[in-house]
This record gives sequence, structure tokens and C-alpha cells, in this order.
Amino acid sequence: MWSWIAAWLSCLIKPIIRILNDENEDLNEDILKTPNGKSQSLHKERLDLTPYTNGGLFSSGKPSKHETPFGQRTEKFVVRFNINSMPDMVTAEKEDNSENDEDAIIKKVRPLQGCSLTVHGSGFGLEPNCRFMYDKDEDRFNALDNRIMRHAKALAASGLYEEAVDPTVASQRSMFAVGMIYCDGEGHLNDKSILLQSSIAHSGGQRVRLELQNLSQFSIFPGQVVGIEGHNPSGHCLIASKFVDSFPLSATIDPILPPAKKIALNHDVQPINQSSTPSELSMIIASGPYTTTDNLLFEPLTELLAYAKRKVPQLLILLGPFVDSEHSDIKRGTVEMSFEEIFKFEVLRRVQNYAEHMGPDARVLLMPSTRDANHDFVFPQPPFDIPSDLKLQISSPPNPCILEANQAKIACCTMDILRHLSGEELSRNLTKGGTNDRLSTLASHILRQRSFYPLYPPAEGVPLDFSLAPQALDISVIPDILILPSDMKHFVKVISLGEGGSEEEQARCVCVNPGRLAKGEGGGTFVELNYFGRPDQINASVVSI
Repeated sequence: MWSWIAAWLSCLIKPIIRILNDENEDLNEDILKTPNGKSQSLHKERLDLTPYTNGGLFSSGKPSKHETPFGQRTEKFVVRFNINSMPDMVTAEKEDNSENDEDAIIKKVRPLQGCSLTVHGSGFGLEPNCRFMYDKDEDRFNALDNRIMRHAKALAASGLYEEAVDPTVASQRSMFAVGMIYCDGEGHLNDKSILLQSSIAHSGGQRVRLELQNLSQFSIFPGQVVGIEGHNPSGHCLIASKFVDSFPLSATIDPILPPAKKIALNHDVQPINQSSTPSELSMIIASGPYTTTDNLLFEPLTELLAYAKRKVPQLLILLGPFVDSEHSDIKRGTVEMSFEEIFKFEVLRRVQNYAEHMGPDARVLLMPSTRDANHDFVFPQPPFDIPSDLKLQISSPPNPCILEANQAKIACCTMDILRHLSGEELSRNLTKGGTNDRLSTLASHILRQRSFYPLYPPAEGVPLDFSLAPQALDISVIPDILILPSDMKHFVKVISLGEGGSEEEQARCVCVNPGRLAKGEGGGTFVELNYFGRPDQINASVVSI
């Protein structure tokens, strides 16, 4: 009889134990998915206070526990490309990563070293909620003419070229002219449609046909400011014998801002002594979208932040779009949350949890994009309005901008200028041994023209506003690191500028396209970069998420 009673009790208890175990497993899953107790409570608070979500359900109708294609991927954090200028450091890192998983978990995380951080150009009027859409033809004409005049003065001051003259005047003698490339027609540039427009001071802004048949190598696009050495026998066509497409390295555009108007993003860090040895800088660079096209769960952003917690970078640069206006749910208007709420709860909250986890020395930059549905559709673009209690760790610079971190000058622009230039460029390369690296050529145009967006007219859909802050597009000096996120293939390249062959006549810059963090329903790529004081001394990896 006792055996019968024991069997009966066992049948009753087993289902209860199974239910309790399932609840514990669900609880453990929730704990693993949140960085700390505080973030878990924030998530619960969001669900309680926001009627737009229902247990993690968005308008797409997919629950948070649904295994998405992104979650089903087999390869995670695979290095797709690597460039190493410091082999000793790489060897040490490989030896450090050779430990087993248990040792890596038990091992104490190395402390985060803070970095100095300064943003330049905040006096251009690019502030949150600034006024725009007051662009006039006069503003555009003056901005373009000022670009031509700056180049002409810089080329003359270098001593390598003569003073620029009017290219529309007939002359049998060789002349030197400076002007902007235009296309004579609606389509793309071709050998018969190239025009050169000089400045008002030199030719009254008139245009002349430009013939490049005698040149074996060139790369041009509309809006490019060039110097042309040649002759114009008829007054109707300038026949080029020499082509200069680079702003002199020794010359500088107007200073970005007086020192008093430079805004330090971390007031607690003392300024670095400029005479000291340049400091090292570690960073992770990613560009949106930060969620896959089949949902708005922001899984790629969550995994990127988890990766950053393990790698402990001094600077985390996150480039827009964050709330992508090209996302299918955003375009259809099927989301029940406002765009600002999506940014606040799904992006800013995750970044805040990361910053709190890393400590007060962590630095995060959020740069907007014109594709951000929750932000102003204008270029140049004002920064995000970050709450004041987060600004010590989380900052938002304007788009584009130049930053300075540990004496390293970093230039960033989220407008896809590489893809736009690729569609408008006309090039020829008949020289032996000439480079066929198209991506390097496109990136070098930005540096040679000293402009974040040298293309004019702009690509379709680009809200270029010259009345807002045309000087915000200027690159005053060659940066150490140039970040240009694009839909084109990801890359990290060290580009050399300058016509001279000696080391002193060359300038180098690390050009980075991190790719997109999310591509379709799967993951994309980001860049992990360690900078050791010089562009030719770096360790960089393009990592597939």
C-alpha cells in the first residue's frame, strides 16, 4: 500500500517540478539577456509605461522570443579583413586569446583607460533644433565660388604654380587656371561634356569647355575644384596639358575654430600636453542600420555592445542611421511607437546601460544620419539632443565633424559620399603600374578636395543646405583617421597624399568604411581599430557580426 501511495505522490509532484524548472529557465534567459539588474528594471518599466508594446511585440507581430534569422546564424564575430602595422602587439594579443573560455571568464577584465575628447566646429550654428530650409541660389553660388578662390590662393601660395588667370580668353601661350568641373548636360560626365567654371574674380563665373585628351591619367567628377595648365587657342576650348586635383598639403583652410570655441566633451580629463608623445587610442566603429529588416528588435546593436564590453575600447563610435527611414516597418508606418520613443528606448537605453557598465571613463559618440527618421533631414546636420545627465559619457557631434581624441584627429561623415562619387566619377589611367584601387581613389578625393561633400550638384535625395553652415563641410587639415560609412564594400586603408616621393612631402590618413552593422535579415560588419600615434602604426580588423 505504501508503494502505491508513493507512486501516486510522484505522479502529482513531477508536473509541478517540471513547471518550476521551466520558469527558472525563462528567468535565467531574461537575466542573461540583460547586462545588470538596473537595465532589467528599465526594460520592465518601459513595458509598463508604454502602451505601444505587448510583451516585446512590435507591430510586425513577432515576439521577442522568436528565433530570428539573425539569431540563427552560425558564424559570429569573424574577422573578414586585417591590417597590422604593429606585429608585436598582434602576437601578444593572439597569445592572450589562446586561453580557454573558462579562464577568459574568470580573468579580471582589464581596466578602461579614459581618453581626451574634443569636438571641433560647434560654433557653426549646427545645434539641436536649429533652423534650416532657407537655402537660396545666392548662398549656393557664393559657397561654390569661395571654394574655388580658396584653392586658387592656396595653389598660388605654394609657389609651385602661377597665379590663376581667366581660362575663357583666347591665347596661344600656356596658362594656369583654377575652376570647378561641371557637366554640360543632364547625364553623366563624358569626354565631350566637361566644362570648367572659374571664379567671379577671374572670369565672372563663366564656363569653358575642357579637353583632357592629352592626359594619360585623371579622375574627375562634377563639383571638383582643379588646376589646369594648358592653352586656349580659340577661346572656346581649354586644352589641358597638366591636371592638379589636390589642395596643397602645406596650406590650411581657415582654422576650424578659435581655441575658446572648442568644446571638450569630457570636462574631467585634463588637456594633453601637445609636446608629449602621442597617446594610443583604441576604438570600435560601427554604422547603422542597427536592426535587421525583418524586425525592430535591434539584435545587432545588442551583440555589438556585448562585444565592446569584452574588448573595452576607449572610444565607441556609433554612426547613424539608428531609426532607419528605409526600414520596411518605418516606411509603411506600421510601428505604434513614435520614432523618438524607438530611439530613446531601443537605442539610447542600451547605450546608457553599456556606459554604466563600463564606468565613468567610457566614451560613446552617436552621430546622426539623414536617414534617421527621428532627426532633421538636412545636411550638414545638427547633433542629437542628448539628455544632460548622459552627456559626460554619451555625446553627439554634428554630421559631419572633426574630433580629436588623444591627439588623434578623427573626421567623420555619415553621408554616403563614396557611393555618390562612384556614380559620377569619370577616370582614365593609361600609365604603367597605375593603381586600380577604386575605393582608395574615391576616399582620396575627400582629402584632396578638403571637403566632406565635394560633389555638386549633390546626388538625388541629398538635402544639401548651404545657408545653414557651408563651412561645416570644410576639412581644414588632413585628419589622422577618416571615417566614411558606405553601402560600398567595407575597407580599412592607409592612403598617402602628396606628389613628392620623400617622407616629408607625404601625408597619410587611415580611411575607414565599417560597412553596415545589419544587412537585410542578417548581420553586417564593423571595425575594431587600435591607433598608435601615427596612421602607419595601427592594428585594424573588419569584423563580421
